[in-house]
Amino acid sequence: MAESDLSPEPEIVCVDCGGRAFLLTQSPEDGLWYPGDFVSYRCQDCLDRWDLVLPESLD
Repeated sequence: MAESDLSPEPEIVCVDCGGRAFLLTQSPEDGLWYPGDFVSYRCQDCLDRWDLVLPESLD
């Protein structure tokens, strides 16, 4: 598998309440993220958790 410079955003907007959701998932040991990796976020306002899959590209 080729190296990737894909990395998740440290913060996203919560889909439910519009608050700030922060990345829970720690970076892989080798520091490389790949399409299809799962990442989790937690909203600081409503405490919802979002589990997302990294896309093929960020275009």
